[in-house]
Amino acid sequence: MKILLVEDNEMNRDMLSRRLLRRGYELVFAMDGQEAVDKARSEAPSLILMDMGLPVIDGWEATRRIKADPATAAIPVIALTAHAMAADRDKCLAAGCDDFDTKPVDIARLVGKIEALAGGETA
Repeated sequence: MKILLVEDNEMNRDMLSRRLLRRGYELVFAMDGQEAVDKARSEAPSLILMDMGLPVIDGWEATRRIKADPATAAIPVIALTAHAMAADRDKCLAAGCDDFDTKPVDIARLVGKIEALAGGETA
């Protein structure tokens, strides 16, 4: 399964990518929101892990653009954010995210969400 990991923080990207690669996922990366929109189209990932606090365009706007494009609208998006309040979750879902997870990431919980959204597709 190919996952687009959108994360501008190198330490977070490295930690998460090592854990996902160990579980057999194929990863492609974007460092900002515009690159996420572009790579969603060019790479056709099975799922997107979207940091919300991104440069260029933020994760909310990037998600809105991905979901507005018929070529990428069906790709599940999981928001990753340090903001854990219910209003933050609602804002992510309103932008079009299919699920929400908080940082620091609990990898077992995140993998469960990835597998649930990928329609049974596994690593």
